[in-house]
Amino acid sequence: MNPLYFLAGFGGYLLLMTALSVWVSRGQRSQDDFLLAGRKVSGGLTFGTTIATMIGTGTSMGAVGYAYGHGWTGMMYGVGGALGILLLACCFAQVRDLKFSTMSEELSYYTGASRWVKQGSAVLIFLASLGWLGAHIIGGALYLSWMTGLDMLSAKLLITLAFTIYVAIGGYKAVIWTDSLMALILFSGFLVMGYSAVQASGGWQSLTQFWQQASQQHLFKPLPGLAAVSLAVAVAVGVLATPSFRQRIYSGRSVQSVRRSFLFAGCLYLGFAFLPALIGVSARLLLPELTNPQFAFTSVAVLVLPAVAAMLVLLAGLSATLSSASSDSIAAVTVIMHDLQQGVGRSPLQGQKAVWVSRLAVLLVSVSAFALALLSNNLVGYITAMIATLMSGLCVVAVLGRFWHRLTWQGAVAALLAAVGTSLSVLSQPDWLNLWGNPCMPALAVACMAAVLVSLCTKPGLNRQQALQQIQQQAAPTNSTVGGDNALFTSSDPKLS
Repeated sequence: MNPLYFLAGFGGYLLLMTALSVWVSRGQRSQDDFLLAGRKVSGGLTFGTTIATMIGTGTSMGAVGYAYGHGWTGMMYGVGGALGILLLACCFAQVRDLKFSTMSEELSYYTGASRWVKQGSAVLIFLASLGWLGAHIIGGALYLSWMTGLDMLSAKLLITLAFTIYVAIGGYKAVIWTDSLMALILFSGFLVMGYSAVQASGGWQSLTQFWQQASQQHLFKPLPGLAAVSLAVAVAVGVLATPSFRQRIYSGRSVQSVRRSFLFAGCLYLGFAFLPALIGVSARLLLPELTNPQFAFTSVAVLVLPAVAAMLVLLAGLSATLSSASSDSIAAVTVIMHDLQQGVGRSPLQGQKAVWVSRLAVLLVSVSAFALALLSNNLVGYITAMIATLMSGLCVVAVLGRFWHRLTWQGAVAALLAAVGTSLSVLSQPDWLNLWGNPCMPALAVACMAAVLVSLCTKPGLNRQQALQQIQQQAAPTNSTVGGDNALFTSSDPKLS
């Protein structure tokens, strides 16, 4: 494929996304309009943006490449992602009715409106958003570098500039629309690629014979059982604690629309988990000499698809990467505008001033994530290490807090610190890392024990109803600019209060 054609197609895509961002940005009059799309996102758009994120960087570059080296155990990436989405639907969709703006507000609610938990988790959530954004920059740069011959530094810079432009213009509404448009193309492209890859391999029987021979010759390196489970757990934790997925809950039109969207997305992605592994195993048969397994997806697309179809699929894959990046960019900006700003004693901004400051924050976030992306080119290793270190503690606090009212702010802080410390310890010990595959499961276990033990030894703070009222009073200047659906809310649901 001619690199100039691909660059031309990429340029046309960016022009289309920029035009769409300009169109949807009309009528943005408040911070909630820019960061949460006015909290009126339909179920269809929630489903579309969720699927686009799930089938973005991690699946196309990570899961397919993982299957190239490890065989069918590459399915565990998809299994973990589906599990995370289904748990969100069943356990956390109800949180939409509490009108939170950030995940740190939600975690603070679980611990008596603790400012320590809110500000401490806000820092971790901001870093996690930057971490995910860095992962998407790496994935998009791998795409672009492979297709055009650009060096990785230039490719990372171009990817960063690309999503920054349309996110800064259109905000979260631009994100969900671009996500949804690309989700259908990318999902269809995976189906076509899976079928074409099997046919190019000589059919299912030939692929099965190759797998048997490869197993006997130890061409693949199947993950040990513990490491395979650990990979699925890490991906599930990534979904449960990723701020951009929480933002989809907070911005949804209703609890019912959010829950249905997540349930459909989770079931679809669970069935989809087989496809990346199938493409990865087929790539091992068709292209046994790949030096970098992360290029398995792009290499197979060019090999088995007609030129026009291959370019369309690869552009859709790159655009899904950008869409995933834009979701995490907005999540990081929301933390800055709602949490970190309050942490330094600044009053929430209102009206058009809030919109323009949010756009400047997008630029700050993009520069920070670009610097972080310069540290690595290994996508799966980067993601799993980042999830274990920054997100395991957040996941423990969210799950315990949702179902155990005895959780205290001291227990939550202990969980956050214990997860970070445990993850860094495992990462520093090669033998431990080989045993577990990644630090996520040890970090979860130690964080959970720390949260329970410290909570039982400390006194509970405000009850849920009092905590909710205090959080809403702190956010009142921001929410009151929108009115209606975003006015102060008091939960009457005993399961939430």
